[in-house]
Amino acid sequence: MLEGKKILLAVCGSIAAYKTAFFVRLLVKEGADVKVIMTGSAKDFITPLTLATLSKNPVYSEYFEEKSGEWNNHVELGLWADLMIVAPLSANTLGKMANGICDNLLLATYLSAKCPVLVAPAMDLDMYKHPSTIANLKKLKSYGNEIIDATEGELASGLVGQGRMAEPEDLLELVKKKFANSQALKGKKVIITSGPTHEAIDPVRFIGNHSSGKMGVALSDAFRNAGADVLVISGPSQYIPENVELIKVQSAEEMLKHAEKRYADCDIVVFAAAVADYRPANPSNEKIKKKENSLEISLIKNSDIAYELGKKKKGQFNIGFALETNKEEAHAKEKLQKKNFDLIVLNSLNDSGAGFQKDTNKVTFFDKNNKEVKFELKSKKEVAADIVDYTIQHVK
Repeated sequence: MLEGKKILLAVCGSIAAYKTAFFVRLLVKEGADVKVIMTGSAKDFITPLTLATLSKNPVYSEYFEEKSGEWNNHVELGLWADLMIVAPLSANTLGKMANGICDNLLLATYLSAKCPVLVAPAMDLDMYKHPSTIANLKKLKSYGNEIIDATEGELASGLVGQGRMAEPEDLLELVKKKFANSQALKGKKVIITSGPTHEAIDPVRFIGNHSSGKMGVALSDAFRNAGADVLVISGPSQYIPENVELIKVQSAEEMLKHAEKRYADCDIVVFAAAVADYRPANPSNEKIKKKENSLEISLIKNSDIAYELGKKKKGQFNIGFALETNKEEAHAKEKLQKKNFDLIVLNSLNDSGAGFQKDTNKVTFFDKNNKEVKFELKSKKEVAADIVDYTIQHVK
C-alpha cells in the first residue's frame, strides 16, 4: 500500500514524541520513504539519532548545518513529500501554523508543502479544550489540512481526558486510507467549469457577475488529489488551478464550445462556473462614447451549458450548483431534473458566509435519488472534499 510513498513526518515538542519511533518503524515496514523534521524542543523528548536510524534518512531540524554550512532546503522538502504528517502537534506549533508564523524549519516546510497535510494534536486536557486551541484547529482545517482528533485517556499531567495523540497503529491506518483515496478516481477524466463569464458590450466593458473562481480551484485540487485527470475551463479569475489542464475563456459561448468538445470523452463534469444568462445582442467593436443620458443594450439569451450537455449525457456523472435567494430547495430540485444532474449543490445568498468571493460556503446536496444532505458552514476546500467523497461513492 505505501511502497515508494514519500512521507514527511514533522515532530513537535511533546511527551507524545516517543510514539514517533514506533510510527516511523511501521511506515518503513510498509515500504514508505520517510523523512523527519523536528523542532528544537522535540529533541528534548526523542533523539534525532533514533529517528534517523529508524527512517534510514537524516533528520532535519535547522536551516543549515553549522559545521559544513550545508543548507536544508525547506522548499525541496515541501515539494518532495506525497504526504506531510505533523505528529505530535503541540499547542505552540498549532498556533504558529494557524497564523502563518514561520520561525523554524518545520514551519517553513509546512508553508512550502504542496501535498496533503495531516496533523495529530497532543497536549493536556485543559490546553486541548481551550478556546484558542479550538479556534486554531478550526482555522487550520479551513486551510485544507486534516485534523486527527486527540483521543481520551491518561495524560502526562495525571489528568484523564482528551488530549492523547492517536496511537501509531491508528495513524498508519489513516495514512493507508489517505493514499487509497488518492487513487480512488485514478483514470477518471473530470471537467470543471469555473469562475464567471464576461459578455462583451464593447472592447472595454462587459456584463458579468461577482464569481471569484475559488470554488473551481478548490474542486480542481480535490479531484486531482483523488487521482483524477482534471481539465478546468475557467472564465476570467485571479485564482488559477495548479497541476491540471487549464483552458481560459471569456464568454459563455466560448465555455460551451470547449466543454462540448471534451464532454464525450469525460467521466465526471462539475458545472461550478457562474455563467451569464444573457449577452449583448450587438457588441460594439469600438468603445461606446458617452453621449445621451441613457443607453439601451439589447440582450439575447446565452446557451445553458449544463442543460445542453445534459441532453448529450451517456454515462457521465454530472454535478451542478444552484446559488439561490428564494425558494432555494424548490429551484435546486427543478434544476436537478431539468439539467439531468446526478447531484446538485445548493447554496443560498441568505446564509452568512456563503456565496461569491467568500472562502466559506454552506451547502445542501440533493441527488437524483431524492437524497438530501445538509452541511454546516465550511471552507470551500472542505466543501470540495465533500463533493469528491460523494463522487467516489457513486462513480464506478
